[in-house]
Amino acid sequence: MSTKPVLLAPALLATALAAFALPAVAADYVQAAGSSLTFASKYEGEVFTGKIPGFATKLSFDPAKLATSKLDVAIPLAGASTANSDRDDTLRGADFFSIAKFPQARYTATKFRSLGGNQYAADGTLTLRGVAKPVTLTFTWTPGAQPVLSGKATVKRLDFGVGGGDWADTALIPNEVAVSTKVVFAPAK
Repeated sequence: MSTKPVLLAPALLATALAAFALPAVAADYVQAAGSSLTFASKYEGEVFTGKIPGFATKLSFDPAKLATSKLDVAIPLAGASTANSDRDDTLRGADFFSIAKFPQARYTATKFRSLGGNQYAADGTLTLRGVAKPVTLTFTWTPGAQPVLSGKATVKRLDFGVGGGDWADTALIPNEVAVSTKVVFAPAK
């Protein structure tokens, strides 16, 4: 009778146990060219849209390992543009984004849920004007060499003090602002 199988069994068992003990790690990505961050609202019933260039996204994501996924988006507010200079100046001012005091917003998420198919939800926190509140980003994940996250969220502007004072009247500007993003990713190095 050979002792080799007996000696190999503990080694194989130890290797298998070590593999299960390692945490599942999601793939790491950084934002690539072709990404966009936009918002839409109304002023006195007229719809307007805007874009926020220069945002930077880092993502750790694997649909099979949602528990280890995380998202971090830095959003510089000075470049927010609606193609209307008066409105843009107002948005950057103290009543809205107050960019002199709060030049950047940030969205972070560490809790992800599958909604079926390639649809997901990131339950995260938006920090805007120094106020941090929960915001859920629902998104479609398109895998590939340069995966794409296409998402939407609703932000209640008054929860963050955006458009206070006379601008708090929701008959002028609704409380809900629709935010959309398309982020093209490349593997992080």
